[in-house]
Amino acid sequence: MPNIKSSVKSIKRDQKRHLRNLAEKERIKRARKNLLEAIEKKDVEEAKKLLSLAHKALDQAAANNTIHKNAAARKKSKLALKVNAMTA
Repeated sequence: MPNIKSSVKSIKRDQKRHLRNLAEKERIKRARKNLLEAIEKKDVEEAKKLLSLAHKALDQAAANNTIHKNAAARKKSKLALKVNAMTA
């Protein structure tokens, strides 16, 4: 454990950020999983609704710098392709 006050504060701040990032990433995983399950069931309406929720989760994670904005765009694109392929 560090002795310097700023280092102690830095460790506390890092722990808070870590927990926030874990929660954000878990939210992304959950949204993606729910969407893929809807695609498997061939439920078009549910998939479209879940796609917008997944996009929102990815956008928020990118805005908070939890994931890179290009990674978010790539994941959104992949999910949209799957939903569009199902509807076509």
